Amino acid sequence: KTLLLFGSDTENHLFSLMLMLPFCGVTLGMLRYNWFPAQIFVGDTYCYFAGMTFAVVGILGHFSKTLLLFFIPQVLNFLWSVPQLFHFVPCPRHRLPRYDPTLRKMVPSTFPCKATELRWLKSLQPHKERPAADATECPNMTVICLCLQLLGPMTERTLCTTLLAFQVLCCAFGLFLRYYVAEFFF
Repeated sequence: KTLLLFGSDTENHLFSLMLMLPFCGVTLGMLRYNWFPAQIFVGDTYCYFAGMTFAVVGILGHFSKTLLLFFIPQVLNFLWSVPQLFHFVPCPRHRLPRYDPTLRKMVPSTFPCKATELRWLKSLQPHKERPAADATECPNMTVICLCLQLLGPMTERTLCTTLLAFQVLCCAFGLFLRYYVAEFFF
């Protein structure tokens, strides 16, 4: 039940370790400058680099099932975003949360809709901040906006910490599924 570096998969573990250690170093160095207040912005280049690193480690290291479990929040984000991505509901160009200067906090970004449309989406907000039933705006369908809908407006720092905690909890849950629950099925 313990993760061993030495055993039948020694070469796979060492290969993964050789790729992940530099990746973790780059990521921690970048996190220092990307933490609130951010001095740099993580763009497409880093996202492609991170995705490629995880894909190579998962496929060539033979950890593809475990890797997929680490991406639970990203899979949830995709599933929650499908109606907007496939234009079942309007999809604006920018779906990230917006800063409300009166509250000095991040709030979900919105898109226009008719008063009678998407009432289920409007009802996800806590009661005290819930828009009227005839509201003509709906929050965008991303996990970040959903977090702000369910937990209310937050500062950028609190939102970042909340989302990172969610990612860590999902990774821990994924490891639990992979190494403790899976043995009952496979």
